[in-house]
Amino acid sequence: MAWYKENVLWKIEKAFAPGYDPALDLANIGIKRPKEEGTSLMGDELDWDAEGPWTEHLRREEQDLIDRIIHGKEVGHYFVLLGPKGTGKTTMIIDAMQAIQADGVAMCDAHPDLEVFRLRLGKALNYEFNEDTQTGLFQRRDPREAGPSLDLERALNKLEKVAIRQAKKNGKPLILVLNNIHFFKHDGDGENVLLQFQQRAEAWAASGILTMVFSTDDAWPFFVMRKNASRMHVVSVYDLSTKDAFTAAVRMRMNSNRPKATSSAFREAVGLVGGRLTYLSKVTKAADMAHHARHMLAVEKGWLLSQIGLIPDCDDDVMDEQKWSSCSWLLLQEFVKRRRAQEAEMKEKIERGEASEEDLANMPLPKISYYESRQIMTRADFMDELDRKNIISIDINHDVTPDSMLVLHAAGEVVDEEGFEDLLQGVRDRVDEIESLHRTRELTFKDLDKGDSIRLAVNKSGSTRLL
Repeated sequence: MAWYKENVLWKIEKAFAPGYDPALDLANIGIKRPKEEGTSLMGDELDWDAEGPWTEHLRREEQDLIDRIIHGKEVGHYFVLLGPKGTGKTTMIIDAMQAIQADGVAMCDAHPDLEVFRLRLGKALNYEFNEDTQTGLFQRRDPREAGPSLDLERALNKLEKVAIRQAKKNGKPLILVLNNIHFFKHDGDGENVLLQFQQRAEAWAASGILTMVFSTDDAWPFFVMRKNASRMHVVSVYDLSTKDAFTAAVRMRMNSNRPKATSSAFREAVGLVGGRLTYLSKVTKAADMAHHARHMLAVEKGWLLSQIGLIPDCDDDVMDEQKWSSCSWLLLQEFVKRRRAQEAEMKEKIERGEASEEDLANMPLPKISYYESRQIMTRADFMDELDRKNIISIDINHDVTPDSMLVLHAAGEVVDEEGFEDLLQGVRDRVDEIESLHRTRELTFKDLDKGDSIRLAVNKSGSTRLL
């Protein structure tokens, strides 16, 4: 049994050896593309050597910090990467791991089912949770007779022993990355798992033996972890600015097997999809970038209406859903109004010579404080669901923005449609009417003859009694 325990530690040490990480293996299997002529803004050819899907992006300014974290140079803290889906958080981590062949780094993706997550963590750490033990041959109790939480705790105990060994040997901490922690269920079990890892992250950061990195698209894990955070640092990852998005689109186009494009096509495409890297990747791979950007906008608009579409004269069976939809449109309508105000103000500055057309194109997404957003929606419990559906985004400053430029444009098209204001108000009135009917009580009196009368009295508390 002593040999088995020592072998477990040796296997976990192997998980942090250079080149072991399964996530890095997947990233390194990229299909090599032949060198193309490249693309051009004004007809000039640009040479670009395509090296596969993990090198086709612009190096973000946050990459330097991510490199220091993954390379074990940031000691005494643990980190949360917070930003909307598709901004490049995982790509930056993979790039930093590739630079050192994942030496001292392990990466694991979260999952709503804790049993699945248990297996994923075991794969990342090269740990079998004692399932490979032979104690059953000697009729001893199987140590796996427990739930996933205790299994995770057992794995973390083993990992701590390995981290202490490696810190003494190499003089730098190990790195454990938990990717997409928003996939944990936002309930008691999911929050308990986050707390379980956060407690270890705090202790390991204090001792400098292991640095944990959490990555999330949604804000709720940050709010949960913030309650107990002492050594937590948050790295916010936003969409690229219009200028950087234009540069990134040009470089992505160079790596695609597509014909040359004009400067106006790039500007129209970037103006529609914004600086979201995943959207830029899709647009630049299309033969006609502007047409594909407009198609993406139409798809986004259709998806938005499928999630929070308004139903006039709705039945009471969908009242709760329409309450959610109408409150959501109140917030999106306010975003559109503020965007229009931003554009009007910037155009006035351009006329006065205080700004340029480039400033108009580089305007950031409108933002509203979390506190004010709750007042606009008149509901506080809808914010997390909108964030989960990638309709809005919440940052560490508790500011709320549309999730992407594409969402803002889609919402703008809906809000600008004729009759939208009347439709929204009509749905809100219908919801109020149904709620009023639900609060109405019907009294039925039996055994009454024609001409009989009944006297009722309603007191100050609202109760009714017969006289």
